[in-house]
This record gives sequence, C-alpha cells and structure tokens, in this order.
Amino acid sequence: MAESVWPSPVQTRITGLFGIRYPIIQAGMVWAAGSRLAVAVSEAGGLGMIGGGSMKPDLLRAQIRKAKVATANPFAVNIPLARPDAGDLVRVVIEEQVRIVFTSSGHPVRFTGDLKKEGCTVVHVIAAVKHARKAADAGCDAVVAEGFEAGGHNGVDEITTLALVPQVADAVSLPILAAGGIADGRGLAAALALGSDGVQVGTRFAATVESSAHENFKQAVVRAGDGDTVLTLKKLAPVRMIRTPFALKALQAERDGATREELESLLGRGREMMGIFEGNIEEGEFEAGQSSGLVRKILPAGEVVRRMMEEYRAVVQSLP
Repeated sequence: MAESVWPSPVQTRITGLFGIRYPIIQAGMVWAAGSRLAVAVSEAGGLGMIGGGSMKPDLLRAQIRKAKVATANPFAVNIPLARPDAGDLVRVVIEEQVRIVFTSSGHPVRFTGDLKKEGCTVVHVIAAVKHARKAADAGCDAVVAEGFEAGGHNGVDEITTLALVPQVADAVSLPILAAGGIADGRGLAAALALGSDGVQVGTRFAATVESSAHENFKQAVVRAGDGDTVLTLKKLAPVRMIRTPFALKALQAERDGATREELESLLGRGREMMGIFEGNIEEGEFEAGQSSGLVRKILPAGEVVRRMMEEYRAVVQSLP
C-alpha cells in the first residue's frame, strides 16, 4: 500500500521507546502469534510480537530468524516467566539479538537484569498496581496494564482496564500500554485518555489472515457477541475463553465446588493448542477477550493497524 494512504504517525513515549510509527502493539498470543503475524504488524507501523509461550527454544529461534529476514522493522518476543524453560527462551532471544522483550506470568526481577545487560528493552505485563511497582523496581522499561477483559490468563483481582490504567499511571513513571477489551481506534483513543502511551491488542490480531490460529478459532471470535466469553478456572489461574463446550464444563465444575485438584484433572494438558491451533471446538480452549464482540471480519493484520489509526483520528476529531 502506498505511503500516502497511511495515517500520519502518532508520537508517544511508546513509539519513541520502540522506534515505531503507531502506538499499537500486537500481543504475543500462544499458538496465534508466529513470525508471519509479527512481521505483518511491524511492516504496518506497529510492533509485532512472536509469542514464545507456545514454542520450544529451537522453534522460537527459527521464528525469530524468519522475522529478521522478512522485516527490517522492530519486533518483539514474549516470554512467560512461569514456563520451566523460560531461561532457555531468554537465552535464545539474547543469542538472536532480539532487542525488545515482553515478559509475563512471573516476577520481572528474574531475567530483567540479564536482558538489560544485553541491550534489550524489557516490558512486563501486569494486572495490578503492586505488580507495576515491582516491574519498575526490577528495572523494566515499560509495563502492559492488562485488565481482566483480556483473553487468556488474567489477574486474580479481576481489575478492569478502565480502572487499572489510570491507577498504574498514577503509581509509576514508566511508559504504559493498556490491554484488555481494545480492538479498534475508539479503544486506542480511550486508552491514551486514561494515561497510557499505547495499546497492546490480542484478540483482534488473533482473528487476522496472518495469525497462526486455526480457522475454527478465528470464526468463533468473529461470531462471538458481547457476552460470549467466560472467566473460569479461577482456582488454578483465571482464564478468559469463548463459551465452548469445554469452557462451560469448566464453569459448571467451579459452580459445583470442584477442588483445585479436580480442576487440574479436568484441564489436563494441551487445551490451548487443542483449541487455538487445532480448532477443536468441543474440547479445546478458545482463549479470547471480551473485545471479540467488536471483531466482525477476518482481515489482514496491516489493515487492522490502518483502520485502528483512521478510527482513532476520527474519534479524536469528534470529541468536544
């Protein structure tokens, strides 16, 4: 697409930190965020991200190398710190000279120092003000303030994006990305008004042409309405997913008073891959956020970025 048809850049602390055109970051979603999606978003002026949470070290290395060949623009890698092999994934991003790393699901102090010594910009995903302060103390360069509208694993306190972002902005001086419930330019405008410097978007990018998610998953997101996700498995780790048969089974088990051990047995292993990557509607986890109700069509990722920025401009101009 010709340069002239793209919205003009928006400068925030986040665009300056990452060297990108627009303050739109694609989340590192498991089983959906491979190099193809990351490259498409980065080429469109946002920050694409490879989701290391569903990859072994060798696969992550291969995906990073593919992205480097396909784009000269910045891209990031997400590493969930709760993974037993998180250290191996960190070693891969250091060896492959990835310069932007997002960490999640664990204490940020664990690898931030090592990554910073190698020249990496480190961003940590948080779900409460106390976690934002820990990230700042650990030396992180920015935080993602993720409300419980978001798909996948959520914070135990169930704080909404609308309430979380301004409180985090008051608590720390770091650049902030808002996440959870954001799928269009209206969400971007609202997030910036709340005190963020940009947005991290998951579900909208999971339902794009370049996403590695299964077509069944993408279509389920497109069909979903405002109330078609549930937050369940709270005794293990709260997970938001589309109301598939497995999600309803897990929800009913919780209502019936299932113990942690019983929920672990019900969950088993590989539910995320079964749902998102393999498209098993009956038994898989279809992790998606409440913004699913805003996703009405599977689009190229670059078109998502362009439309978000056009909508953002229109919203800002329409405000009193």
